[in-house]
Amino acid sequence: MNTSQEKVWKIAYVVGALLVVFLAVLSIKEIKSIGYVGKSEQIVNTISVNGKGEKLAKPDIATFSFTVTEKAKTVAEAQNAATTKTDAALKAIKEGGVEEKDIKTLSYNINPHYEYQNSSCTQYNCPPTKSILTGYEVSQTIEVKVRDLTKAGTLFSSIGNVGVQNINGLNFTIDDVEKIKAEARAKAITEAKSKAEVIARQLGVSLIRVTSFSDSSNDGPIYYARAATMDASVKGQSAPAPEIPAGEQQVVSNVTITYEIK
Repeated sequence: MNTSQEKVWKIAYVVGALLVVFLAVLSIKEIKSIGYVGKSEQIVNTISVNGKGEKLAKPDIATFSFTVTEKAKTVAEAQNAATTKTDAALKAIKEGGVEEKDIKTLSYNINPHYEYQNSSCTQYNCPPTKSILTGYEVSQTIEVKVRDLTKAGTLFSSIGNVGVQNINGLNFTIDDVEKIKAEARAKAITEAKSKAEVIARQLGVSLIRVTSFSDSSNDGPIYYARAATMDASVKGQSAPAPEIPAGEQQVVSNVTITYEIK
């Protein structure tokens, strides 16, 4: 047998040996897995703890919305009337210190306006009801965000003073509510971790790692120092600016943490 043939046989022998080892390892793995057929995953020792964090914060923005609705025989006439009243309201808002970025249109609608008339019935026939187009209705709803809460009542009143009657609000909220939620969540996690450490000492075990975490945060109600209401002014009359306390808003975070123990 020459040298080249010997090399080929050696290579074949090595490959065959490796193949035998591979098949043996694979067989052992399959045999071990038989014991887990039909069973759930291997149980890991864990403990679960809950934590609650609360954060009270004063609202730093107020929002309200108003709707201008005008009717006319043509779309152009209705639009002109609505635009005139809307522009007057926006002027009052901007003069009160609200920036353009804090004013946005929520909806703008143009709808035909019909009147329904019943035709006179005869002895033998009763004609169907007729719908007659009498004009068009234009409505625009605008939302306003007020960052200076000391001006909220005055701005709210100024809209009524220009003849806008459909005003909704005021709603006090926190502009960066996610920051407050994070602070509440941090408190909840600290409480949960403390509970886990106490339980681990009592059980004589060690905390290894976090296996699961869940967080349920919610914005609580706003607590006012006292109630305040305002009647919207009617056209041609002026209403005094109401005093509207912003109160405090509660944010609550509830967390559940599961630890692996040994």
